[in-house]
Amino acid sequence: MTAALGACTKSPQETAKGEGGSTAAPAPVDPETAKILASLPAPYNTADLENGQRKFALCRSCHTITEGGANMTGPNLHGVFGRKAGTHEKFRYSQAVLNAGFVWDAEHLDKWLQDPRGFLPGNRMSFLGVKDEKDRIDLIAYLKVESGYKPGG
Repeated sequence: MTAALGACTKSPQETAKGEGGSTAAPAPVDPETAKILASLPAPYNTADLENGQRKFALCRSCHTITEGGANMTGPNLHGVFGRKAGTHEKFRYSQAVLNAGFVWDAEHLDKWLQDPRGFLPGNRMSFLGVKDEKDRIDLIAYLKVESGYKPGG
């Protein structure tokens, strides 16, 4: 995941508004999505998926999330949870990611999204991080729901 979520920095418009996540109530979700969301551990089970989707929109310039989606500047993120770092097919990772030795889960992704360079020095992801904790929670829950996660799986 060298360039993983590389474009997830705040836009100039968001930066001008200051730090902080969405304070609006989460939008209703379809029953299947609600089932997946409810199966996630706290705090992800109460995340605002609409805000997570907005945050991921910034990541789309480098990543796809659909099954079979192309690798771009960053790898496709479908099925990222439970996958060993640096192992997505046909993506050229930095040595730092290849040697990372961990499996992607919410905890690792939270640390990565907060400060990719600090979390894993030597990776090639050019990204300042998602500093707001609620935004990271929402983004991680969105990724979990949209990247092929199935309850009990």
